Parts: sequence; C-alpha cells; structure tokens
Amino acid sequence: MQQRAFRATVNASGRVIAMAFLALVLGLTLPARAADRDKLVAFLQVTGFDVALDSIALAAEDAPMMLGMRAKEFGYQWKSAAEEVFDSTLMRGMAVDILEKTLNDALLNHAAAFYATPLGLRLVEVENASHMAEDEPKRAEGERLLAEITETDPERLAQIKRMNDAIDGAGLAVRAVQEIQLRFLMAAGQAGVIGRTFDENELRELLSQDEDKMRESMQASAMANSAWTYRDFSTEEIETYAAALEDERMQQVYDLMNAIQWEIMANRFEALAVRMAGMTRGEEL
Repeated sequence: MQQRAFRATVNASGRVIAMAFLALVLGLTLPARAADRDKLVAFLQVTGFDVALDSIALAAEDAPMMLGMRAKEFGYQWKSAAEEVFDSTLMRGMAVDILEKTLNDALLNHAAAFYATPLGLRLVEVENASHMAEDEPKRAEGERLLAEITETDPERLAQIKRMNDAIDGAGLAVRAVQEIQLRFLMAAGQAGVIGRTFDENELRELLSQDEDKMRESMQASAMANSAWTYRDFSTEEIETYAAALEDERMQQVYDLMNAIQWEIMANRFEALAVRMAGMTRGEEL
C-alpha cells in the first residue's frame, strides 16, 4: 500500500512539482500570454528539444548504479518498466504542459526563427544525432578532437567554450545533477528498493562533497562532446551560434528548457525507483 500511494503521489503531482522546481531554480514569473499548445509541439521539433527529451531514456541504465545494482540484473522487467517510465509521448507531453505556463510567444518566435535558418537546421540535425549516438565511441573521438584543437586551434577552442558557457548560462548543471541524484535516492529509499531511507539534509551534504570534481568532469565532458558534435562546422559558424545563444532572449529560453529537462529527468527517475521496488533481481537479460 505504501508503494502504491507513493507512486500515485509521484505521477499525480509531477506537473505541480515541476512548476515549483522551475520557480525555485529560475525565479520564473508566468507570462501574461503563453504560447498555444500546437505552436509548442512544433517548437519542440524545430529546436530539437523533442529528441533531447527522448534521450533522457538513455540515462535509465545509470540509475541502478547509484544503488550498487545493474540494470541487467532485473532482466526483461527492466526493459518493460523503462519503456513505460521513459515513454517519449509522456515526457514530451510533460514538457509542453510546463511550456504552456512559462514560455510566451515572443521568446518562442525568437528561438524558432534562429533554428529555422540554414545554420539552425544543420545544428538541430547534428545535435539530434549526437543525443542518440553511442557514448563510448563519441567520448573517445571527442576527447581526441578536443586534444587536437587544444594543441593547434586556440580560437576554435575558445569559441567552443563560449558556446558551452552560453548553453548553461545560469551555471546550474551541477546542482541539477545533484538534485536528480537526491530525488532518485530518496524515492528508492521510501519505496523500499534498498534497505534504508535517507535523511534529506545529510544526503544533500554528502552529494555536495564532490561538487568541484563533478563540475570539472562535466565541463570536460561537455567540451569533448561539443568537439565531436560540431566537428563539421567552421569556427565562424560556431562563433555565430555562440553569439545567438548569448542573446538575452535565447538565454531565457535555454534556462527554461534546461530546467524542464532536468525536472522531467528527476520526475521519471523517481517513478523508476517506485517501479524498481516491484522487480525481482537475478534474471539476466
């Protein structure tokens, strides 16, 4: 009964929690006139945000590692649960629900206009492909490219860093990852997945201990990822992209989209923790 009640709480209050999280992180005020739903669905596609949301599912197998487990220990139960929890239609719907309340026409039109340009269309194409590419080959090649750029092309290196800084203009990525980890671990404890519960303050303090190391690792990973993703773009095109991202209106859009993606990931990881409580271990895929 406790697990069922917790599951209902997570699913029923997801959108309320999302709005509270967004307001807390970004200090958002709701726009006087938000964009309509059809335009928002098109906005997800033209910006590639739909594929970015779909890629959240790729992180599902990392969740059990936080508990000292492996996804394949749960066999086909895992595959079924992950497909349901990280259903793309569900996650896109959650994003549109939040955007309806937070994104106005002016910001939507500004971002959509850039991504509808020839450069914007190419950027979305490669970013979509990057989201779904295999991690290990991409990471290895990205690190090789980054080392080469660092050695031979300081201007390109500077523009890639400038672009990455603009993508997370508020500098909240590390805090967001910590919050996702905390919410998953708290949910796993409450759902009985592991043999203990956590004190939220103690867990938050524990997760913050490696914050500097995590920030450094995430920045290095982002640089390697960008070196790979934008490898076929000229330095001038990357500079143009960075300048577009630095525009105050685009910064507002990206702060919002980042927060939405993080909230949906945290929400879905909480739901996954609840599903894990009903699984049995030992059946390898």
